[in-house]
Amino acid sequence: MPGPAFLRGETVTLRTVEDEDVEFLQETINDPDVRHGLSATEPISEQAEREWVESVASGETGDVHLLICVDGKAVGIVGLNDVTDRIGMAELGYWLTPDAWGNGYATDAARTLTEYAFQERRFHRVYAKVFAGNEGSQRVLEKTGFQREGTFRDHWFRDGRYEDVHIYGLLEDELDRGE
Repeated sequence: MPGPAFLRGETVTLRTVEDEDVEFLQETINDPDVRHGLSATEPISEQAEREWVESVASGETGDVHLLICVDGKAVGIVGLNDVTDRIGMAELGYWLTPDAWGNGYATDAARTLTEYAFQERRFHRVYAKVFAGNEGSQRVLEKTGFQREGTFRDHWFRDGRYEDVHIYGLLEDELDRGE
């Protein structure tokens, strides 16, 4: 049984991650097209994914991870990682299945979770890291109001070469609801 809706955006519902989501999560994170936009470089086993889901459910890290659903079907995940409540800051991360790309779902999910971070968790800053070549993810952040703050040059090694990583940030008074 799917987890309950936690947040609703304009086009997506964000719900809790449950045990029955392990297969979807493992298959999608291992998809080469999805993985290419992420820092994940090693294959994720079913056991490793199950352990991650259990850690999310336990709340042991303080991070927030929610499944992105459209019409009840899981199409991705969005999360607040490295949550630092003391200073009100977290890193935003997200991914979608390739068949869900280009529909505005990532933008809606990012905006909805970022709004939650500012309004309900009272965060002051949310930031995100994105590979320089991932223009789709950069558009998601920019549509949500994030500003590019800088670049870590040759920050990540993948596909046989070093790649720049852009840092985007959003302060609580900068959230753009896209209206």
